[in-house]
Formats: sequence, C-alpha cells, structure tokens
Amino acid sequence: MFLEEFDREAAIIRKMLERIPNDKYDWKPRPKSMSIRSIATHIAELPGWVTMGLTTGGLDFANNLFEPAAINTTTELLAYFEKNFANGRKLLAAANEEMMHQEWTVSNGGAIFMTNTKADVIRVSICQITQHRVQLGMLLRSLNIATAGSYAPDTNKVKFELQEQ
Repeated sequence: MFLEEFDREAAIIRKMLERIPNDKYDWKPRPKSMSIRSIATHIAELPGWVTMGLTTGGLDFANNLFEPAAINTTTELLAYFEKNFANGRKLLAAANEEMMHQEWTVSNGGAIFMTNTKADVIRVSICQITQHRVQLGMLLRSLNIATAGSYAPDTNKVKFELQEQ
C-alpha cells in the first residue's frame, strides 16, 4: 500500500524540484520564512525517514545531531532526493506486515515524546513530503515559476501561462 503512494509522490516531487532555478535557492518571501533551499532540501531528505523508520527502533534527538545536506544546485538536489528515495523504496519493497507493526519511538534522552508503529512513521513521512511540496509550490508560484501538476496533467502550467498573456 505504501509503496504505490511513495512512488506516486516521488514522481510529483521530481517534477517540482527540477523547476527550481539555481539562482533562487536563497529566496524567501519574508525574513523569518524558510528559504527555497531549506524547504527543498527537507523535501529531498524526507524519503530517508522511511529508511530510518524501517531500520531503527526510533529517533533519540539527544544522540542524533542533525545537519542538513549542503545543497547549492538543482542537480545536487535531485541527486540527493534520488539517493534517499532509492534507499527508502528498496527497504519499503522488502518490508512485511510484521515489521510494520513494530514500535518506533521518538525521544530526547530519557523523555519519550511518542511511540507509534513503523507504519505510522512511513505514513507521517509521506504526509510531510506532500505538505512541504505544497509549500514549495507556493514559493515557486510567488516567483512566477510554473508548478508541475500533482495528481492530474500539467493543467497548472497551462492556467499559469494563460494568466501571463
């Protein structure tokens, strides 16, 4: 069930990420907003949460300092996304029902924030990809960059081009 959804989202993400111009990575709509680089890098790393969810018993923030990848071009961004997606997809394709029901915990040292199943981790990862893809689409549209169609043909591009005329 997740594999089909993961593949479908990956196809949409590729179309969205490839539209980011290299000279717009530092752009943000307001000083306190995230830059296109921050959002796009986060989208590209999220398939790695599928890998983490299936290969670990949880995430302890006290022992896992996070440093985002240094992404400066669309070529680097797409390569990073493809690496994370391929790893997550391979593990997801090999997963079984029993594995999906195993517990996965988010904590910070001794403080437990939540314990869910590995299936829940995968669901949240896919939802986060979708959420941030929409956020990136809004930023691209703010820059008059046509966004890719998500669940239908590229009708957004057609509408966008008509509005420009």
